[in-house]
Amino acid sequence: MKNWWQFHFPQGQQNIIITDAYGYPVKIAYGEKGTGKPLILLHGLGSWSYNWRYSIEPLSKYFRVICFDAKGYGFSEKPIYRREKSGHQIIELERIIQSLCDEPPVIVAESLGALVSLALAAKNPQLIGSLVVMNAPIFTETLPHWAMGLLAQTPLEIIHTIDFLRLAFVFAPLVREVMGMERRKVLFNPAILTEEDVYWITYPFIEIPGTLVKVAEELQIAAREIENLQAKKPNMLTEIQNSLTAIECPTLILWGDQDSWFPVSHGEKLHHYIPHSQLKIIENCYHDASTGANDVVNREIMKFLQDTNFC
Repeated sequence: MKNWWQFHFPQGQQNIIITDAYGYPVKIAYGEKGTGKPLILLHGLGSWSYNWRYSIEPLSKYFRVICFDAKGYGFSEKPIYRREKSGHQIIELERIIQSLCDEPPVIVAESLGALVSLALAAKNPQLIGSLVVMNAPIFTETLPHWAMGLLAQTPLEIIHTIDFLRLAFVFAPLVREVMGMERRKVLFNPAILTEEDVYWITYPFIEIPGTLVKVAEELQIAAREIENLQAKKPNMLTEIQNSLTAIECPTLILWGDQDSWFPVSHGEKLHHYIPHSQLKIIENCYHDASTGANDVVNREIMKFLQDTNFC
């Protein structure tokens, strides 16, 4: 199987070292292609840069496209013996931008990545030049998938044992079959997901120790935040919701019309709160817009950036 990073990026996989939310150095894997203003593609929970495979080439004709794997995901470092704290992704995104960009970039982000980007855009409005968010879990009141709930409820010690024994590697065909089946459920046309896609989507879980542990830990953090939200206790979701009006950069909100995880009404509500925002509903699109509606997504991104004079 070809090296994915080498295939998509002239210099293949590169790495930078940033300090994480606790001040520890961590290695972040990234790739870049094209020249011009920086444009960062930010993946969602449980994914990695591979999810942007259909956007890298088209957008790199006009921008310096940067894909990175968030800490704990894909090919980035996975500090499994250090617990994370809520909101660490926001701090780390800020430091990645500061390390890789010499001017405020465009951020294109989906799902959890979109939530993190919204939080950073409100916290540090001068850091982001323009923002595109897709299917963000900004108003969610539950984890949207049964497997997420299962991992959120499983003690991390058990997840560590599963990971230490490399059970995902031992049962690789089953892991690919189950994950492939579940990923097809978030696509309007499941047939577009190839066996090669399934291989790369599952690659970090099967081949890179620590991936399952860190994804489970992120889900447990998310579950606690949702519990605090429902109990009306301090939580990150409410903080981000309350800060949306502070977002100053031009913002495009893309939402799949058939997203069963986060309904269109959430996108409409988000549009209402963010000044200078535009909302585009994508027809025949489930949650995974970057794959299932990639042509429309790329076209809407370019139209938005041209209309707002960012390119």
